[in-house]
Amino acid sequence: MTTLCHELPAWQQLKKHYQERIQSLDLRQAFAQDTQRINQLSIQAPHIFADLSKNRWTQETEALLQQLATESSMTQKRDAMLSGERINNTENRSVMHWLLRMPADQGALARSPVVRAWSPDMHQALQDVHESLDQMLALADQIRSNPEITDIVNIGIGGSHLGPEVVVNALEDWVDGDKRFHFVSNVDGHELGHVLRRIKPESTLFLIASKSFTTAETMLNARSARQWFLENGGNEAPEADCSIDQHFVALTTNKNAAAEFGIQRTLGFWDWVGGRFSLWSAIGLPIAIAIGSEQFRAMLDGAHAMDAHFFEAPLAENLPVRLGLLDVWYRDFCGLSSRCIAPYSHGLRRLTAYLQQLEMESNGKSVTRDGHALNVPTAPVVWGEPGTNGQHAFFQMLHQGPDVIPVEFIALRDGGKYLGEHHQSLVINAIAQAQALMVGRDGDGAEKFCAGNRPSSFLLLQRLDPASLGALIALYEHRIFVSGAIWNINSFDQWGVELGKKLATQLHSHLERDDWSGVDPSTQGLMKRLAQAKH
Repeated sequence: MTTLCHELPAWQQLKKHYQERIQSLDLRQAFAQDTQRINQLSIQAPHIFADLSKNRWTQETEALLQQLATESSMTQKRDAMLSGERINNTENRSVMHWLLRMPADQGALARSPVVRAWSPDMHQALQDVHESLDQMLALADQIRSNPEITDIVNIGIGGSHLGPEVVVNALEDWVDGDKRFHFVSNVDGHELGHVLRRIKPESTLFLIASKSFTTAETMLNARSARQWFLENGGNEAPEADCSIDQHFVALTTNKNAAAEFGIQRTLGFWDWVGGRFSLWSAIGLPIAIAIGSEQFRAMLDGAHAMDAHFFEAPLAENLPVRLGLLDVWYRDFCGLSSRCIAPYSHGLRRLTAYLQQLEMESNGKSVTRDGHALNVPTAPVVWGEPGTNGQHAFFQMLHQGPDVIPVEFIALRDGGKYLGEHHQSLVINAIAQAQALMVGRDGDGAEKFCAGNRPSSFLLLQRLDPASLGALIALYEHRIFVSGAIWNINSFDQWGVELGKKLATQLHSHLERDDWSGVDPSTQGLMKRLAQAKH
């Protein structure tokens, strides 16, 4: 019988510790009593400094959480991922997105006993990764240097959309100024239509990003883009001046389906690359076109530096581990059900949307990897907006609302070309908000009272460049792995997503047949209204 996480000894100790020590903890008093608190509860990791001292925990809390990680076999699960074991057990797949950013010489992980014990298949996989990477970057540089292509339209959804979009937005200072990038994911035709009105077939390259080349939303948008292309001067014949073959590239593992669509240029990847972890693969082609092969490799290097830190650093000095354990602490012991992400960087304006999928699709589950019901909460609700806009929207609730919501600030020390007064003001605002959440406000009437003692973390990057962004995204990937390992869930499948897709397909069939047998009355009523609207 599998021992569930809440049955472990450390779990019971943490519950007692919360009730006796943390429930009444006042952060203001904690700092007054311990002037070294920030040094003890902060950490420098590759490219990222993290101040975790304004959280509702102590060194004793962390020690107990690390004990929980040990009892949960977190490091063994981590090593199983590094060795290529099929830890995605429901789909019988390995989980090796980290391999996509490992240097050919195995980089900083070469000294790892797990890596030294790799099978020949793992070494072959790394060789295949670099052959595919070289091919993808060569194509990216070719497209990047082609002045006749002015618009890149990426059609995908989920990880095939959010990852590339967040990176291209974040690294806009490196983006080729002669090219415009468009990201289409919504099956609502207005999104694609707004893009098509601004482009021309002869100067546009469409990237169709779908691992299976069957994703319903992506393929509907792709077919519509293809139809528009042919109706506006494009040609199906490969030898034509403006052909589908010249203006469409498929990012997929299903070359046959792409060929049937009319696309001969395809870039593939492997079944061990999950969609929400795929921006490092061929799915990252729009990123490589935008920033060039050299900067794409710099992004991989930054991510690999964080990989090595995660796989090698002791638990007490391991930033992804500490953050993942903090997430479990807040969710299961402090009873906090959401986390606000507040990036104080315009470049990171889409980061929260990306992290919503990364975390909630990975860990939003209530069944263990062994099929047992898990009777404790898992993934929190992740939400937020960039600062300083958020200060004038929802921060009121964070300061004075009845719910305690941990806030995660992300800021840059160096604002690049926009350093000056703008950047200084931006970062000071972020620091001030973290301070205000903790210290609160007393006096001046009850309506102005802010309770304070509200927790926050502060992630500080030196600058927003390819390497630091790679490290930041890898940090979140590994952090999610840690909390999933504690809960003993499979963080790499998404059967809840598949259910909605399956039911949508069935409803299309019911609508075509006008046969509603077996469909619940509420759904029948909505579908019949839809049918009436068509007439």
